[in-house]
Amino acid sequence: MKDLSLHILDIVQNSVVAQATIISIGIVVDKKNDYLGITIADNGNGMSPALLQRVMDPFTTTRTTRKVGLGLPLLKQNAERTGGSMDIKSVEGRGTDLMVVLKPSHIDCLPMGDMAGVVAMLICSYPNINFKFSHRVGANEFAISTPELKEALDGLPLNSPSVYPLIKELVSSNLDELQIGELG
Repeated sequence: MKDLSLHILDIVQNSVVAQATIISIGIVVDKKNDYLGITIADNGNGMSPALLQRVMDPFTTTRTTRKVGLGLPLLKQNAERTGGSMDIKSVEGRGTDLMVVLKPSHIDCLPMGDMAGVVAMLICSYPNINFKFSHRVGANEFAISTPELKEALDGLPLNSPSVYPLIKELVSSNLDELQIGELG
């Protein structure tokens, strides 16, 4: 995958398949300490201890449409390539928590990509899932959740075609402000 937003999309799709009803995505950037942390937590089916031990093997997948599962192994490889790490915890019947740490100054650190587009697409594609997204840069943070959006839209369905560009612009402009705030 060519950017981190696509990795996040892939992992969140695993959460959807695992029947999660709440999915939290958190991003923390600390430029002074050369730190980029990504957390994804869900309340889905979780994994058995046996599956959790095998999940980093690219030939392990629960999908029936293909015989390989490259998402987690590639994300781990990309994190470790920067001097970072990846940790995954899962409890069967309770959900899964993923923590990825990267060093953003490293030449091999992937760009963030279209995070606003990914967040908007997930929220609009899965209107019955409660998404929570937060992105912090230094001391500044932007956070958004499905319930907040539903309230602001006053009955307009999240999967209405007019909603995607609104959410994408909202997330994009706030992420841009975070970057500007960090510079100023």
